[in-house]
Amino acid sequence: MLRNLVRFHNCLGHAFSPPTVCPRGQMFKLLSVKSYSTITERKKFYEDVSISHGEGGMFEINLDRRKLKTPGGKLFTAPNEALAIAVANEWDTQKDILKFYSMHMTTLCNTALDNPTFRSKDQMITAALKYLETDTICYRVEEPPSLVELQNNEWDPVLNWIEDRYNVVIGSSTSILGPEIPQATMDTFRQHLGSYNFWSLTGLEYVITQLKSVVLAFALIDKHITVEQAVLLSRLEEEFQIGHWGNVEWAHDVDLYELRSRTAAGALFVHFSSESSTVKRKLMQD
Repeated sequence: MLRNLVRFHNCLGHAFSPPTVCPRGQMFKLLSVKSYSTITERKKFYEDVSISHGEGGMFEINLDRRKLKTPGGKLFTAPNEALAIAVANEWDTQKDILKFYSMHMTTLCNTALDNPTFRSKDQMITAALKYLETDTICYRVEEPPSLVELQNNEWDPVLNWIEDRYNVVIGSSTSILGPEIPQATMDTFRQHLGSYNFWSLTGLEYVITQLKSVVLAFALIDKHITVEQAVLLSRLEEEFQIGHWGNVEWAHDVDLYELRSRTAAGALFVHFSSESSTVKRKLMQD
């Protein structure tokens, strides 16, 4: 199952910044990059990718005989072998030119390790919950009737599911202000998000920002819907408009596949970095 999941992720294809490489000793040259945020591609500089055991049960990534480092200069480590394999696979499948923007798992690990914005878990949870106040599937149109019907048919089942699943009230609205989310609902979701470790929360927040929806992100992580379904539901109105007016050739497909890629990576990251051994065993056995 792990190989299939990693293969699925790589068949799709964002990274915020590429990591650097740290040598084991002074005999190896340190890769130096002045500005990570502006680099999206560079010539490949290694042949072999391997995984090794690090301190504290962590796993390290080696490019030839060099240890990978984060953009912030920390030793790149993954908390478990599944996540390390996913990252190593991203580096191993790169061709002559490294395309850092396609290495989503590496990017999410860098974010968790460096925490570049110095946020705490509480701050991350607060940021994630703000999306509930503007959740994609909670905003409805009043016309045309065909789009109203489409939104009701496609979004209501997911909204009903999450309300039943977490025993909360969310609702929907045609007002520009959106629905008024009860405080009890916010408290329930805050408690649920608090059950995730820092790494998993990094991935979950990433999925929420990609879909612009807490509801769809929860449904995806809980395996109630697939990546393809989550992405299409997040783009429902856009797909409706494209169906009526057409789209710019290629642009639509590229946007769709890139969103699928980022969403799939985020979902895999949540599961791979989860503290739950039950989740890990199930991923390996399915």
